[in-house]
Amino acid sequence: METYHLEVAGLERELPVCPLGNGVSIAGFVMFSDVELTIACATELLKRVPEHDVLLTAESKGIPLAYEMSRQSGKRYILARKSKKLYMKNAVEVDVRSITTNGMQKLYLSGEDMEYLKGKKVLLVDAGDHVQGTAYGSMDQGASIIELMNAAGYDAATPGNHEFDYGMDRAKELMRDADFPYLSCNWVDLRTNLRVLPEIKVFVRGGVRIAFVGITTPETFTKSTPAYFMNKAQTKYIYDILGGEDGQKLYSAVQKAVDKAKCLADVVIGLGHLGVDPSSSPWTSEEVIAHTTGFDAFIDGHSHTVMENKQVADASGRLVTLTQTGSYFANVGEMTIAPDGTISTRLVSTYDQEDPAVAAEQAAWVSSVDEMLGEKIAVADTKFYITDPATGKRRIRSGETNLGDFVADGIYTYFNEIEELHCDVAIMNGGGIRTDVEAGPWSFKTCKTVSPFGNVACLMSVTGQQIQDALEFGARFAGAEGKENGGFLQVAGARYTIHPMIPNTVQTNDKNVWTGSAATPRVSNVEIYDKTTGTYKPLDPNATYALAGMNYTLRNLGDGFAMFDGATLIKDYVSEDYLVMSSYAAMFGGVDANGLPHLASANSPLADYPGYLINYEDPYGAGRIQMIW
Repeated sequence: METYHLEVAGLERELPVCPLGNGVSIAGFVMFSDVELTIACATELLKRVPEHDVLLTAESKGIPLAYEMSRQSGKRYILARKSKKLYMKNAVEVDVRSITTNGMQKLYLSGEDMEYLKGKKVLLVDAGDHVQGTAYGSMDQGASIIELMNAAGYDAATPGNHEFDYGMDRAKELMRDADFPYLSCNWVDLRTNLRVLPEIKVFVRGGVRIAFVGITTPETFTKSTPAYFMNKAQTKYIYDILGGEDGQKLYSAVQKAVDKAKCLADVVIGLGHLGVDPSSSPWTSEEVIAHTTGFDAFIDGHSHTVMENKQVADASGRLVTLTQTGSYFANVGEMTIAPDGTISTRLVSTYDQEDPAVAAEQAAWVSSVDEMLGEKIAVADTKFYITDPATGKRRIRSGETNLGDFVADGIYTYFNEIEELHCDVAIMNGGGIRTDVEAGPWSFKTCKTVSPFGNVACLMSVTGQQIQDALEFGARFAGAEGKENGGFLQVAGARYTIHPMIPNTVQTNDKNVWTGSAATPRVSNVEIYDKTTGTYKPLDPNATYALAGMNYTLRNLGDGFAMFDGATLIKDYVSEDYLVMSSYAAMFGGVDANGLPHLASANSPLADYPGYLINYEDPYGAGRIQMIW
């Protein structure tokens, strides 16, 4: 028989020549039964393959080679089968094109093997605000989100401000339920002066020791609920998110954690929920990097910024890679550490693969929520905005919008018409209104998506001065630079003017909580609607008014609104935020053939109030908030 002489891995073999027809022949190379060749080839291949955690082979003639490489290296090998076997639970299948048969085949891995493969040389982390923000998170107070993150195999996370939206006890419960550690170097228990969570977590991937340093924004107090960080009597704080008016408490806590991480790891990465919004100064990620040394890279959240790769100089002048993915999985951030230590980042906006088990769990929960909240309740004849249609930028936190008016009107109407209580003014923090709503059908889910936080409406007796202080406090950042503030107030039953050119003189503490009135108010011409006369009358600082809003703002110091401390409660816990909005929508006229009311200004029950400012057709609202430059 004709043979072909082969030298491989220091061995010689004579391969039989096999004719294929049409004058074409191949030399047949088969490793089966050739133990000597299998061992020699495995030895040489191991010298050439990169550092690895596991070997993967298809059910093919490569099995003996994979086994021998596994035996010599001590690394496990995993076999992808050509058919689904009885022992395989939660099997994953993929379609592949075979080079030997020139056709499509399926390969299968068991769920157990997939769990073993998960995370090899990969770390999956989150920079906070994952349990809140949509109906899918709030319906079970974050439990489903933690379950999905567990299923996806997250390795670490840092708590954002919205992890505390369901209360301190619930926040701790969710963190305990997570199969991954939460990290924060600046969340402390004031009763013990100890950190509530670990500061750092070190992982080894590809022989590289990687440490993550968790950092939580000090804005958590006001951008969640300050009362949750206090004792039950709400007389003192028992938890702190270290920040400091000048940022030094935050910088010091971070530097101590980084120094510790440098002793334990080759690469140190910040995992922060800080953001780059100027309104977060001096606690932004850029400022933290600039006032510390030792970070190799920084993964950020909080400001919803799309930032693939920004180079920020640290205190020593060394450049640090800063990245942020935006929000709502618009992007997945990919950070790669090269063998030479070089760090690169990219944002992945499209991806065509998914874990079937995780996808199935997600789909089941989404379907369940959609079913619970899917009932149509109204039809919007116009688009409702939180953004500025001219720029596409979020406006709800710095100016009036038609959706801001609508939500505030819903609170106002709920107390006046449904509860049949007297309500003079309703306020709603802009940060509690989350998304534009396109023209077309509204469902309970629509309202839940607009206001997903589960806050409840309440009614309080307050002075005119307290209303003045609240409006002033909410408008303290309003200006030409468009500085966002989740506490910017949308109003119903009132109108007012903001003079952004007047410097902000509102008094606050180091947690951005209100402590005193403005020395020179930038809010003026505050007028309250009088239902008996159908006119707007000047606010009387000494008079008493019935003020409605969410307990987050009026009772729990949300966004820092402490001026209502001591106010008399008229009624609390009347209904959840999205249900208040739903109830208002259901009261509209213009009912169509399907029995659905149409959300237009003329159909609102407030259209019957003489002289009441209402214009839902204008994206910028009815003109209740005027900016005078």
